[in-house]
Amino acid sequence: MKRKFKFYAAILFSFVMLFSFESCNKSQFSNNRNVSSATGWAINNKKGGFQYNTNYKGQQTPPNMVLVEGGTYTKGRVQDDPMRDWNNSPNQQHVQSFYMDQTEVTNVMYLEYLDWLKRNEKYNVYLGALPDTLVWRNKLGYAEEMVNSYLRHPAFSNYPVVGVSWIQAHEYAEWRTDRYQELILEKNGWLSKGATLTDKGGKIANNDSLIKSGNFNQDAYVQIPNKSFGGDDNIEGWSELLKGTSSRKESNRIANIAGVSADSMAPASANRETGLITPKFRLPTESEWEYAALGLKEVREFNVYQARKKYPWQGQYTRTGQRRNLGDQLANFKNSDGDYGGIAGWSDDGADITNRVASYDANAFGLYDMAGNVAEWVADVYRPIVDDEFNDFNYYRGNDYKKFVIDGGNNEVVLAEETQYKTLSNGKMVAVVREGEIMTMDLEDQDLKNRTQFDRSYNIDFRDGDVRSTRAYNEEGETQTMYKSPDLNNITDSGVETTLISDEVRVFKGGSWKDRAYWLDPAQRRFYHQDQATDFIGFRCVMSRLGGKSLDMKKRSRN
Repeated sequence: MKRKFKFYAAILFSFVMLFSFESCNKSQFSNNRNVSSATGWAINNKKGGFQYNTNYKGQQTPPNMVLVEGGTYTKGRVQDDPMRDWNNSPNQQHVQSFYMDQTEVTNVMYLEYLDWLKRNEKYNVYLGALPDTLVWRNKLGYAEEMVNSYLRHPAFSNYPVVGVSWIQAHEYAEWRTDRYQELILEKNGWLSKGATLTDKGGKIANNDSLIKSGNFNQDAYVQIPNKSFGGDDNIEGWSELLKGTSSRKESNRIANIAGVSADSMAPASANRETGLITPKFRLPTESEWEYAALGLKEVREFNVYQARKKYPWQGQYTRTGQRRNLGDQLANFKNSDGDYGGIAGWSDDGADITNRVASYDANAFGLYDMAGNVAEWVADVYRPIVDDEFNDFNYYRGNDYKKFVIDGGNNEVVLAEETQYKTLSNGKMVAVVREGEIMTMDLEDQDLKNRTQFDRSYNIDFRDGDVRSTRAYNEEGETQTMYKSPDLNNITDSGVETTLISDEVRVFKGGSWKDRAYWLDPAQRRFYHQDQATDFIGFRCVMSRLGGKSLDMKKRSRN
């Protein structure tokens, strides 16, 4: 009996010690999270001192997006490559986790953008954002109904938007960032409710101060909040507006969200320490798009992991093998010459042009239409070879580093009359610098001094001319490299066509309703001038994930 008692006592002691050990370990980061681990001083004390959100709950998933957990994959491995195309050179890459739109940006999503521009921006800005509906026209085809109705008619509301150039897609992502950030700040009490819908120069709902002389911009708000909304230095009641402390109850609620004491809410605006400043919406990099399309989340076999996966779905065929819908097409694409949708009464893929988004099954990440429907813009500038020798981590070709313009110690906000436009090669004028944004400039030599990871501001054409990243053409017996064509027509002084490769040519990925199955392979890549638009290229947005790679914070490495 005594032996049994000692045995149970030993077990009990072990549990107590284990619990105590765990408690000690956890206490540093949970029980005492409002005490500095560096100095022991109190954090978020009502009497002042260091203020920080120690109760951060994690990044919210943006609307219409899903998490794509990052990982390693073989980029550029094309299954059908009989000609050994040098445009697709397989190399191993790693991609960090990010959020991605479940579907392509639809007509109704883009119409919301146009409506906002029409109400809040100069009319020229609105005109520059309009998709080119004439992309549907063809010299020997009838498509006037698509020209007139595809963008705006409710019958096509949930169809992917087309006729949008790369530049227009980029500007849409910038607008989406500001609207999403503005909403988050309003919901959490840092902006007065109703501020998003008031006219310029009008009064904010529930606030008598004249405060809005421009549109909200995330960078301007973070860097110089007192000059946000158009850069008005004479804003009455600015501090109280941004605090949103209309009552003690509201003040306490905001303080709890921000992780600070209501009595010590010194900041008049939400800074990054609150956890409420989100990453920006943007176009995906080519590596991100291809990785997301492959959907390797479901793959376990090593040989498949090495990129022996042909489509976003499992298997080597475009038709499903499931008994309940045996033979149905898994994507919207051109089956053969003259066959865009099959025979009347029994359609192969249910569409002849684009199809309603999410009409086909999602891949393992929960992403729809990563093959077929419309091809999609990605952020990268086109070059035939990926420089994995220089970077195999979050690879992206297109970095053009800028810094904010500072005049007299202050950042400069773009005023209405300083809106900058760019006339595209197709004659369309788009706004590239809008009211409320902070002026930017190229990095200077002093900013790059002693930098080892980058030594210049403009990196789009990095290593151009290197024989490993280009091909050569022969002109009058003289061999020259093919890169950075001088203009859109790609013609030399002697009238010899060289290449379409330039700093203004962007990559697009995925097959479309207009393409054969060959282009459904996620590794396939093509290029198009960033000013131009088509009836088969759309886009979707991504947002970087902050913090852990996985939603499962307890996830550990597996062998």
